Amino acid sequence: MTGDADDIIALRAALAAAEAQIAHLKHIIARMRQDRFGASSERGRRLLAQLELELEDLETTLAEDAPENATDPAVRATAPRSNRGRQPLRADLPRERVVIPTPTHCPCCGGDRLSKLGESITETLEVIPRQFKAIQTVREKFTCRDCESITQ
Repeated sequence: MTGDADDIIALRAALAAAEAQIAHLKHIIARMRQDRFGASSERGRRLLAQLELELEDLETTLAEDAPENATDPAVRATAPRSNRGRQPLRADLPRERVVIPTPTHCPCCGGDRLSKLGESITETLEVIPRQFKAIQTVREKFTCRDCESITQ
């Protein structure tokens, strides 16, 4: 008798998996039609939203039914990465410093009393076959003592 109950449970699980796959494929088809032809009616958008909800329900049901897979590190989902922008180049790379010539006169007033305020450094990675080096481009900042403007 327990063999029949196990068979029924297995068949129901297979049926649920098949229905989930059918719903998933319908969802993909609806998305493709939406992308290709656009929203032709409100019904299509409602159907798509409903399929998305059903798919989420099926996924949560599947996750609840198989808690033993949640502890397996191979099955565990990775957290989304945060994009923090470009990272600095490695410190062990050889560096070549290229200094752009500075102005000798203020472009605003023509005064020649410029004092260094700072510099901006941009690093680019240049690839030489079998060798890497970082090139630092330096743009010095100056301020004019006459008109107090900043030039770079």
